[in-house]
Amino acid sequence: MLAGLLRILSKVPLRWMHSWGAVLGWIIYSCSSRYARRIKNNLSASGLCRDPDSRRALLHAVIAQNGKTLAELPAVWFRDDEAATRLVIECEGWDAIETVRRQGQSIIFLSPHMGCFEIAARYVASQFPLTVMYRPPRERWLDVLMESGRSNRQLHLAPTNLKGVRMLYRALQRRESIGLLPDHAPGIGEGVWASFFGKPAFTMTLPRKLQRGSDAALMMTFGERLPGGKGFRLHFEPLPACDFDETKLNQAIEDLVRRYPDQYHWNYNRYKKMSSRRKRGSYQSRRARI
Repeated sequence: MLAGLLRILSKVPLRWMHSWGAVLGWIIYSCSSRYARRIKNNLSASGLCRDPDSRRALLHAVIAQNGKTLAELPAVWFRDDEAATRLVIECEGWDAIETVRRQGQSIIFLSPHMGCFEIAARYVASQFPLTVMYRPPRERWLDVLMESGRSNRQLHLAPTNLKGVRMLYRALQRRESIGLLPDHAPGIGEGVWASFFGKPAFTMTLPRKLQRGSDAALMMTFGERLPGGKGFRLHFEPLPACDFDETKLNQAIEDLVRRYPDQYHWNYNRYKKMSSRRKRGSYQSRRARI
């Protein structure tokens, strides 16, 4: 029933979605002191703003962008492939992807929590097969809804567990491409501490391990949300694979955020500490044979 309602809402013009999404962002910000505090703390810690006025302006822009992220999901998830890809107005760097594919290499797309990372996956999967890792929600009904909206004939979802990691490895072995959210906070045994805006952030090691195990190309990816509901501009920027590590990964994300600071999801907690009591039911702590 909910999926049916979202399919109906998906036909609403994107500019309307973004208009009420900006209002939704302020509602969420006003109703959750924890959410508001995290955004403020992360913006302050980043050092991007030199004075209170610029910090306030950026905060207001971030609040509106966060609301638009939620409001646009019906269009991004539930429009058919052709209609969804029409939301992409421009692709910067697609020639680099074509060059890599002509050479027979697979690609690891690294898309941080910025802008509309969902549209980037849908667009890439409209061109060739893509396996994307995602963190399933605790509520089963929401997981089913997400799968029904995200999956299509060439877009495959890999959960953040041992099964999902195997799916990624197998896709790379088939010379297919994969996608990761590289700023997800990993579990114990799945990351290392690396600087992010001058503070230690527990950073996943999976991108490095996947790249070294497959010799795949690395591509930083960002779905820029254009003003006025005009659509999205996709950015594809190759990353050097030589000596790639978690420090260089965070530096690449940081560089992207500095260029588009209002579109980063500052409510995401990059700096949360891993508890020693956290369960080790994950792909690396099990020391599984992949």
